[in-house]
Amino acid sequence: MTPFDIGLLYTGLLLVFVLMGMRVAFAAGLIGFLGLATIFTMKLGFDKGIWVAIKMAGTIPHSKSVTYALSLLPTFILIGFLAFHAGLTKKLFEASKRWLGWLPGGMGVATIFATAGFAAVSGASVATAAVFSRVAIPEMLKEGYSKPLAAGVVAAGGTLATLIPPSTILVIYAIIVEQSVGQLLIAGFIPGMVSALIYGGIVIGLAMWKKDMAPSTRTYSWVEKFSAVPGTFPILIVVGIIFGSLYLGLATPTEAGSLGAFVILVIALWKGMRWKQLSQALHETAKLTAMIFTIIWGVLLYVRFLGFAGLPEAFKNFITSLDQPAIVTLLLILLAYAILGMFMDAIGMLLLTLPVVYPAVIALGYDPIWFGIIVVKMAELCLITPPIGLNCFVVSGVRPDIPVQDVFKGATPFFFADVLTVGVLIAFPSIVLWLPQQMFN
Repeated sequence: MTPFDIGLLYTGLLLVFVLMGMRVAFAAGLIGFLGLATIFTMKLGFDKGIWVAIKMAGTIPHSKSVTYALSLLPTFILIGFLAFHAGLTKKLFEASKRWLGWLPGGMGVATIFATAGFAAVSGASVATAAVFSRVAIPEMLKEGYSKPLAAGVVAAGGTLATLIPPSTILVIYAIIVEQSVGQLLIAGFIPGMVSALIYGGIVIGLAMWKKDMAPSTRTYSWVEKFSAVPGTFPILIVVGIIFGSLYLGLATPTEAGSLGAFVILVIALWKGMRWKQLSQALHETAKLTAMIFTIIWGVLLYVRFLGFAGLPEAFKNFITSLDQPAIVTLLLILLAYAILGMFMDAIGMLLLTLPVVYPAVIALGYDPIWFGIIVVKMAELCLITPPIGLNCFVVSGVRPDIPVQDVFKGATPFFFADVLTVGVLIAFPSIVLWLPQQMFN
């Protein structure tokens, strides 16, 4: 049996483990270790082969995860939790409600754009969905919204954090494929706004189609609208610091994230945050960071095994040898992502597939920054697609009165909105590439 055969066999076993419900981090780490042990045992004998696998299992996670770029993940996550526990999220939602409430389905549209604003300081879709399940769903239900739609709006709005900078998934993509973190974060801004506009359009369309599903919110006076604006300043300041410093080249992504976290902490303390709220923010940041890094550690071991098995190179050669247009191959790859996303979480899916898929896509001539945005947009589908859709489970977990089936039902229109967005980004790549091309280096 060749290393390539071992790679195929163990990859199939990995998929079986994941479908059985085993956590991606542990499944990938186990398969990676067993694969390395098998390959080196064949080459060096049992004793030496096992020892080499053990040494790799001990050194790879540390050597790969202590990179400077990955250190920004905790700061991006911390910004979102500090903003929530300081009460800034409610003020952002209130301002959005007053300015957009006059539209058909105005409360839902306001929720979409409030989640987009929070995503610009959060970077974590799960955190965004959890926060607005507490903030926005009660308000929508009070206005007479159907439970499925109210929950679906929040679940879908939370996915915007995967694109709008700072995005943890974009950072992970950049680390895996060795691309500029700054350029990827900036590239996600316009596609994220396009997604928010399309989501808003979906809500308006549903409200016009079935008025009882999303009743109109009362109209606010100009005085009431402008009086809500100052409450958004803290979040706007942090967004300006992060986005401006990255765009102008004044700071690295890690420096921008650290500065943003410091500023939001000062604002939160000034707004009256107490030790209990600060402790909760730090605790939740630590838990989410630990979860993400655990997935990274396990998958990195699996990725090293893939390299020794030769699967990435073989897949690249196979893809480039196909006698069909590159766009057809790309669409088939994206379809595979959509199917795989039904059974895996977004981060785990990207970590497992990119080492194999990325070289092939680049060999077809596609831009790595553009492909990063496309594949992360596909990862958004995983967050609202049954049976795994994490955001839907989070919303149902925060709101036990709304069954997860209803959340998936309410999120279904936004699945088709994401498909439309992907089509737009494929047809017009400049939507993704224009902004990073203007960056000061």
